[in-house]
Amino acid sequence: MFEKEDIVPLSEEVFRLIRDLINQYSGLYFDDSYRYLIEKRLSRRVKGRQFDNFRDYYRYILYDKNSAEELSEVIDILTINETYFFREQNQIRAFSEEILPELKETNKYKRSLRIWSGGCSTGEEPYTIAMLINETGNFINWDIEIHGSDINQRVLQAARKGIYRKNSFRTTEPYIIQKYFRLEESSHRIIDSVRKNVTFNHLNLLDSVRTRFLGKMDVIFCRNVLIYFDYKSRKKVIENFHDRLVDGGYLLLGHAESLLNISTAFSLKHFKNDLVYRKPIKKKDGI
Repeated sequence: MFEKEDIVPLSEEVFRLIRDLINQYSGLYFDDSYRYLIEKRLSRRVKGRQFDNFRDYYRYILYDKNSAEELSEVIDILTINETYFFREQNQIRAFSEEILPELKETNKYKRSLRIWSGGCSTGEEPYTIAMLINETGNFINWDIEIHGSDINQRVLQAARKGIYRKNSFRTTEPYIIQKYFRLEESSHRIIDSVRKNVTFNHLNLLDSVRTRFLGKMDVIFCRNVLIYFDYKSRKKVIENFHDRLVDGGYLLLGHAESLLNISTAFSLKHFKNDLVYRKPIKKKDGI
């Protein structure tokens, strides 16, 4: 717990300078209501760097040769990572019962499946995807690649370990826990047959150069991530997703998120279980 004397005062002016720097670096946007939260969470970092005030700390993260590393630490401290397995059930059913059967047919000759979980936090989402694919029984001996990415290094370390506590299983059926996890003291570890198809990478969703190294994707999950971005950054991220999807590929956003006024490059596919964005298939000449 922070004692009152541990808090370094953050003026409105310097808050906005730091807020804008974070925004330029990551696309994350903190409005004025976050001032005291940032003051509280970063005070220990300011003192740890031997600064007496936020203005000197701001100059440090602006000009120091290690500023990118420091900004990465700041993002780790400030980002909130609330997630759990099998989140947003209707969308999960649409993916499992409707999108996956479609991909089994369209990809039957190359027998590969590539999925990206952007903003994957501690890994519950990409591991959920891997378990859903396995549960169908339709992709045996296929080349399955599931890529989880996040800007927060700390949560990626947790994702790679694959060890979870009770709070991550709030909507997980008992047989799934028994089948895909091994009990270790008071926690559960994901089994290796699920882990082998999932890789984790540190990635800024605004970085169009590095995202291209991921290659083309059949499906992109980015749920409850865009709500932390400003309008300009949302447009950039969606452009990057559009570039990475194959024609006919699917983009799954959180239920509180929409492409309204952000992009017209996707169509809205009406499934039985949910509505999902889709990258249109280009029409061939003469058709």
